[in-house]
Amino acid sequence: MLRKTDRSRGFTLVELLVVIAIIGVLVGLLLPAVQAAREAARRMSCSNNFKQIGLAIHNYHSAYKQLPLQGAGTGIGLNTPNWWQRGHDASKECLSALVGLLPFMEQQALWEKVSNPSTETVSGAPVPGDTNLINPQRWPAMGPSPRNHNVGVGYIPWATEIPTLRCPSDPGTGLPALGRTNYAMCMGDAPGPWHNSFKNGNLTDSGSWSHRAARAQNRGFFMNRRESKFRDILDGLANTIAMGEIRTDLGDRDVRSAISWRGRGSQDVNNNPSFCRDAQEVSPERPTIWCAPGETNCTPPQRLVSDSRDSRGGNWANFRATVTQVFTTLPPNKENCVGQWIDGPGTLPPSSNHQGGCHILMGDGAVIFITDSIEAGNPNQGSVRLGQQGPRAPGQKSPYGLWGALGTKAGKETVEEKLNQ
Repeated sequence: MLRKTDRSRGFTLVELLVVIAIIGVLVGLLLPAVQAAREAARRMSCSNNFKQIGLAIHNYHSAYKQLPLQGAGTGIGLNTPNWWQRGHDASKECLSALVGLLPFMEQQALWEKVSNPSTETVSGAPVPGDTNLINPQRWPAMGPSPRNHNVGVGYIPWATEIPTLRCPSDPGTGLPALGRTNYAMCMGDAPGPWHNSFKNGNLTDSGSWSHRAARAQNRGFFMNRRESKFRDILDGLANTIAMGEIRTDLGDRDVRSAISWRGRGSQDVNNNPSFCRDAQEVSPERPTIWCAPGETNCTPPQRLVSDSRDSRGGNWANFRATVTQVFTTLPPNKENCVGQWIDGPGTLPPSSNHQGGCHILMGDGAVIFITDSIEAGNPNQGSVRLGQQGPRAPGQKSPYGLWGALGTKAGKETVEEKLNQ
């Protein structure tokens, strides 16, 4: 009789080790691809958010025949004579254009909270007593000024995170910031001392000279406390940047999100956008980080803007330049450097956590990824403003090349590049 002599045979130790080694190599090759795929998905989601904001801008213009105002809201209030002073009785025309876009970004419920008085606070504490609204004590319609907001008590809308305003690649969340944004309004290529000069401190209309100075510098898609319409974009909506992507401040001294402020009265940055880098305020060892106190071969910034009301992207409702504005003087992902008053503008270029560049929103609603290497002219040339001559005189073309030209709405520059290839 024949018997089966076959028997099962397992892996030898050598074969098992070879298989494990092969699996390890494959995993090592696959992980970077997985990480890249995840970032590509985040980048696409970020672009989609920007597209929704672009549609909201166009729908707003269709409804109101103008762009949402950067520096909107109720007037000066009763407690203070100037808009920059503390007080919760009015928004003091310190609201960003994003507030007006709320109903057009599927945020009708949040808009209703903003546009009506309310008694709720983030902390549950009573509403501050300086609102002038009693029985019961409550926040005013259109909220308190986000510029001087009492973070400890907390007006709920200003502390609300809106998914459409957040890029998934940005990890910033929570205090000391309020509701963050990764998208900011483009104000042009000419930061300087008179961006807010259409109105006086008490929000009355300023004089003729101040209007001339403000018009000379408000060369972008949006203007501070001054209405804009599509008809004002003489260079064409497809050739003018409406908004730019920004990184939010994480408290890590990154030059792309932390802001170096030169101090009161300084025109250094307005006269030379590269002033902070030329002054060796950037670490030579880590070229995306501001020089730290005690570090050799560099000079720490005089001060870094870190307050939640002022930090980059730290409050979507705040119209302040450091928070929700971008300029096209330095190319994307360069340093944020501000001169003169903290309410004034500075370099403040777009920035992102995406590799090699960032998204911008064009006036026609197109979302384009702009690389850090875009042609940007002379980074040491001072910006255009009233009282200057030659290439800095009002009405001159942008000194910042293609990048600067894209930031101006009526510079009459010819853009020969095809941006959305």
